[in-house]
Amino acid sequence: MQTLSDLNNNLSFEDFKTEVLNDYRTAVISRECSLLGRREVLTGKAKFGIFGDGKEVPQLAMAKAFQKGDWRSGYYRDQTFMMAIGELTPTQFFSGLYANTNLELEPMSAGRQMGGHFVTHSLNDDGSWKDLSNQYNSSADISPTAGQMPRLLGLAQASKIFRNVKGINTANFSNQGNEVAWGTIGNASTSEGLFFETINAAGVLQVPMVISIWDDEYGISVHAKHQTTKENISEILKGFQRDKHNKGFEILRVKGWDYANLVETYQEAGKIARDEHVPVLIHVLELTQPQGHSTSGSHERYKDAERLEWEADHDCNLKMREWIIESGISTNEGLIEIERAAKRDVREAKKNAWNTFLRPITKEQQELISILKPIAKISANGVFISKIVENLSNIDEPTRKDLLSNARRTLRYLVSETFEEKRKLQIWIDTIIENVQPKFSSHLYSQTQGANIRIKEIKPTFDDEAELVDGRIILRDNFDAIFKNYPKALIFGEDTGNIGDVNQGLEGLQAKYGELRVADTGIREATILGQGIGMALRGLRPIAEIQYLDYILYALQIISDDLATTHYRTKGKQKAPLIIRTRGHRLEGIWHSGSQMGGILNLIKGVNLLVPRNMTKAAGFYNSLLLGDDPAIVVECLNGYRLKEKMPNNLSLVKTPIGVVETIKEGTDITLVSYGSTLRIVEQTAKDLLAAGIDAEIIDIQSLIPFDLNHDIVKSIAKTNRVMIIDEDVPGGASAYILDEILNRQNAFQYLDSAPKTLTAKSHRPAYGDDGDYFSKPSAEDIYEAVYAVMHETNPLKFPKLR
Repeated sequence: MQTLSDLNNNLSFEDFKTEVLNDYRTAVISRECSLLGRREVLTGKAKFGIFGDGKEVPQLAMAKAFQKGDWRSGYYRDQTFMMAIGELTPTQFFSGLYANTNLELEPMSAGRQMGGHFVTHSLNDDGSWKDLSNQYNSSADISPTAGQMPRLLGLAQASKIFRNVKGINTANFSNQGNEVAWGTIGNASTSEGLFFETINAAGVLQVPMVISIWDDEYGISVHAKHQTTKENISEILKGFQRDKHNKGFEILRVKGWDYANLVETYQEAGKIARDEHVPVLIHVLELTQPQGHSTSGSHERYKDAERLEWEADHDCNLKMREWIIESGISTNEGLIEIERAAKRDVREAKKNAWNTFLRPITKEQQELISILKPIAKISANGVFISKIVENLSNIDEPTRKDLLSNARRTLRYLVSETFEEKRKLQIWIDTIIENVQPKFSSHLYSQTQGANIRIKEIKPTFDDEAELVDGRIILRDNFDAIFKNYPKALIFGEDTGNIGDVNQGLEGLQAKYGELRVADTGIREATILGQGIGMALRGLRPIAEIQYLDYILYALQIISDDLATTHYRTKGKQKAPLIIRTRGHRLEGIWHSGSQMGGILNLIKGVNLLVPRNMTKAAGFYNSLLLGDDPAIVVECLNGYRLKEKMPNNLSLVKTPIGVVETIKEGTDITLVSYGSTLRIVEQTAKDLLAAGIDAEIIDIQSLIPFDLNHDIVKSIAKTNRVMIIDEDVPGGASAYILDEILNRQNAFQYLDSAPKTLTAKSHRPAYGDDGDYFSKPSAEDIYEAVYAVMHETNPLKFPKLR
């Protein structure tokens, strides 16, 4: 079903006719998939649907300009494009609609995303890269509006890096940076800040990116007059148009039903972006949406009769059909034959996809019924179990939820009975859950040898007369070694390049490695993250710097919805091992202070969250992460850059293990758990506690996600029988997460002689100045008194009440 030949080549008229008719057939197949897809949702076989009807013809034109090695970053209406490049069949389309969990049958997400979210596979089963330069590539779609835009910027920037940075082995990744990143977005979604941020950044960076705006004048039910100034996005972006004196965008406009002009426009756009590395915006006008926004409603509710009539007349498939007949390429009869065959093929594909989806579940249904029938005969509650069997037998199209729900409810009737048939039921339930749960839960992180948690620790070593240096020097020298040893490594962010970051951890490195590898960016956190995601998807090793921890909130949606889910939503077929460098903790003031930690860590599952207590530990984390496949955030201690540390003699080799805590002081009376800058206060306080007869064990968490994989904290609690978590986050934030891990995951209850305690900051952000810090976050006195109170409760005679 591929339609990739350039119509401007010297084709014979017969070949030209074949090409056009093949395109028309693809458009009809795609439309028929949309129509039948909606019907499947309305009949209950599928849960929800958003389809690409009305956008078929421009997507055919885009596919013709799309070359091997290119990348797509689109949204959920691009099914025709995926069919045209040969990466989506009608059977796969319906398998996605039914949420088939078999990746071979549903290669877009193995049922983890609703239909319409598309991807190509970048990785082999062992996590190694495929030859991305010799295949058509689509980054994994997400639903959040305009969320595909920041990633698009990075996919395009990778071509610029591959073309202009010397020393990179581009095998499997690029052909001299000639690849174009193609983005698609609906006209209403251009109202999002992410769109404008990406447009501005692309114009500054001058990257090979083509953005298609599918314009059907509506955003769900809201007309363009409520969405866009002048009701025309390309009109208001005229200021981005390049001219002979200024770099910028090339802006093209074309009607979405004009097949011939669409093909010509996309060929022109592809050539400009590919040859000149100039971003191009194509405003595709006069499109329609025949079935409305989605299966949740009807567009007849908000479009008047005149608009509906216009849409019927300007349907792109209809207009292409008229053009084919007018051009003498085919007759009405010939097109009817194509249409009938296409509809027949789609119906057969739908049937096959449904039967394939249902077959294994029906088999499990029969297995369960055969187990329950004997149980109903011998159980004292047989009458109730027989009713469950009857209900199960009457379900013509069961789900696994139907099966497990009934099977598990049956066990309630058998709680006081013991016989072999009951045991068979228990085994059946356990087996189904064991086999099926991973279909929905696996691959949040890498499951290959490239998983970050598999990187082995290498401790720092020191000369006898090791020099004491500022922590920033350790970071600087380690980054120097990284850029020397890893040609694909690069770093970028606000103030990262020329001045070597605001804390001088990159001092002098831009002059040494160039402006593309150590780069300054604008103030635009979301697209800084997008640059990193896109480049990581293409095999580079980017480090995206977000200047301060609270600025991550500007990019949290991109981290949470895109980066954190990439490996999961592709079931391990794409990876984006981006490293996010930031800094926070214990700043005296509301901003950059680390108080957001609980919110961040609960929204980024899928990304490692690392909290080193000093810069040697941070350097070790960067060294570990560059060997792994999982993305991560490293939060450096903002007040640690000028603190003195010993310079290791093996700095570039140091590896801080991920998911492993460190006991930095042993003790017998209570386990104190903390991280980051607060840990230094805990260490200082422990000396005062020891003078009072309280011997505290101190554990540095180091890694919040993943958390204490070896369960060393519970081993400490088994010795001390008491635990306190000390954290600078707000109450219920990171401390609640840590306590849940210790009590519910590590099962520490059994060892506790005292109630577990948390000591956190106050509910507000920290106020400014020394007093603001003292009255906002745990102080040495707060820690001392809290620990002392636990010991007083344990032994009031030895530890009389303080106050």
